[in-house]
Amino acid sequence: MHKNSKIYIAGHRGMVGSAIARNLKQKGYNNLIFRTKSELNLLIQTEVNLFFETEKPEYVFLAAAKVGGIVANNTYRAEFIYDNLQIQNNIIQASYIHKVKKLIFLGSSCIYPKNSPQPMSEQYLLTSPLEYTNEPYAIAKIAGIKLCESYNLQYGTNFLAVMPTNLYGYNDNFDLEKSHVLPALIRKMHLGKALLEKDEQTLRNDLNHKPIEGIDGQAELFKIQNILKKYGISENSVTLWGTGSPRREFLHADDLADACVYIAENVEFQDILKKSFQIETVEFPLTKTEVRNTHINIGTGTDISIKELAELIRTQIVGYEGKLIWDNSKPDGTMQKLLDVSKLHDLGWRENIIFEDGIKRVYEQYKSDNDKQTDNFSHTV
Repeated sequence: MHKNSKIYIAGHRGMVGSAIARNLKQKGYNNLIFRTKSELNLLIQTEVNLFFETEKPEYVFLAAAKVGGIVANNTYRAEFIYDNLQIQNNIIQASYIHKVKKLIFLGSSCIYPKNSPQPMSEQYLLTSPLEYTNEPYAIAKIAGIKLCESYNLQYGTNFLAVMPTNLYGYNDNFDLEKSHVLPALIRKMHLGKALLEKDEQTLRNDLNHKPIEGIDGQAELFKIQNILKKYGISENSVTLWGTGSPRREFLHADDLADACVYIAENVEFQDILKKSFQIETVEFPLTKTEVRNTHINIGTGTDISIKELAELIRTQIVGYEGKLIWDNSKPDGTMQKLLDVSKLHDLGWRENIIFEDGIKRVYEQYKSDNDKQTDNFSHTV
């Protein structure tokens, strides 16, 4: 890529897309293209085709997707598979038609089997069943990988698929129903601390910034307390799903963005193809007539249990002195999801942000965003 290359970032308002935009700007790229959902509906093929025909982007980062945590994935199964298939199909096809030089497609580590060996190598894709709760989303992302791979093989395109581990960072989703585990833990303990310390100002600022089921900071106090109780947040304790035993790997979105830009700048599909044929095991023999698993895992190669993460956030990030209660009647999900990132390391990239420092940055930004809310409340609970 050149500094004046025309680059389209699909999903630029999300956590990942906004991080990619910041990274590109910091590196001097000055010809970035953005469209909001109201300006371009990625679900409609004719709109996407017209946009590509008019703007003619040279490079594309496909970070637009419908995403959510375990509850959202399991509840809105049809939306998660349909919306994601439509978005990626429309953009990848338009990128082929309009001769995009390189496309980076972002998937998710949930593409790997529920009982995959750990750490999860790219070669484990499609070797056994997926985790049920996020199966529709995972299948959509697998289709995106295969779409890129197939277009490269048939049409000679340069579409690279990257599979990030669990992400966190600025612009994360803190919705208690739809968020991923790390932002949900931060917000629950932030609200629990406010209740414990009888800090009504913080409660109201938080709900003014992000209402919960229509309850905002202007609501009567008992309504705020009731909605928080529904989500397991009370004055003396916070209830969390499952046993806390599952282990998860986390990567800051700014690190992911740096990896994506690095790959766009330095890696070609032919490079991945050559490396794929260099990796052969008895379990996964390769033949030059079969090209598989050319995607790239992006992560840190280290993980932490959800219980350890919760304690880290409680004691060192938020400073919440209440109890954590684990509701083991709720599902844990996959017990471990650790990526094998040896291919990524071989390509020359490693993460930069220390995990604890990254979480602190996210929490400080979250509090700052909440404090921007204007209100006149000065009462105590």
